Amino acid sequence: MSKAEGAKALQQFTDGFNKANRQLAPQLNPSFEGGALLAIDQAGIKAAHALRPQGNPGFTALEFKDAHFTVPQQKGWPKYFVADAASNRKNAAGQYTRWFLVFSRNAIDEKWRAVYLATFPGNKAPELKTDQDGYAEAVPAGADSGLTVAPGKLSRSYANYLNTGKGSTFASGRDTDGWRARRAKDANRPGVRIMWEDTAANYPPVALRTKDGGALVFFSSIYHQQQTRSAGATIPVGDLKGLLEGPPKKTNRMLYTTVSGQTVTVPAKSAGGKVAVLNRIEAKTSVRPL
Repeated sequence: MSKAEGAKALQQFTDGFNKANRQLAPQLNPSFEGGALLAIDQAGIKAAHALRPQGNPGFTALEFKDAHFTVPQQKGWPKYFVADAASNRKNAAGQYTRWFLVFSRNAIDEKWRAVYLATFPGNKAPELKTDQDGYAEAVPAGADSGLTVAPGKLSRSYANYLNTGKGSTFASGRDTDGWRARRAKDANRPGVRIMWEDTAANYPPVALRTKDGGALVFFSSIYHQQQTRSAGATIPVGDLKGLLEGPPKKTNRMLYTTVSGQTVTVPAKSAGGKVAVLNRIEAKTSVRPL
């Protein structure tokens, strides 16, 4: 893949993203996104479209500059590369963010589509290992990865940890024990009970070798949240009515499904250590009255 091809893919993503968000047209998302990122972004646009079917003509267009492309040597399909570029979007601290987009395609005649998105603290990603020609190293998803956890097992491992809290695979942080603590706090509020179940996702992970022998891995997971309110109460669908499965009805029990994308560092097996979650994005993708 050439730099020109990467730039074309990034421009295609930008144009599609802006059109879909301006028109609030979820049918456009599959033309520039795939995998977990498609599930996350399309759900957001479906929800917004139900509230504003006329679209959002005042949407501030996404813009990129200073783009860089990281291409791993790969055999067979799918193939992928990473584009990172300075955006005109700010984080909570008011700092402009660099978006790290993973693009993938399954055949030579397919378009490149963005399948993962991450931002990093200070806009700095872990340093990747590259060869003398500038190519990155793709890490196998299986047991031959040389990592403490194979990329192909991360989704299941993360789901198991969030369900049980057991094991020492994941480092302490906002999206590990911090996430479990927030759930526990919300589980039994007055008049409301919330239960969670996490499951592995089928979207393929993407892993690149870092200079320290570990890997930067993008993967996804799914969780289900069942909310029950006091008898006689009604849970409002609110701004999620565009994600409603089946006809609306008054109920005190609702099931929400959420897809999330995580970007983590995984240590080399020889070095040991824990998986650190650097970034996590999510969106509710369905709402079902029970």
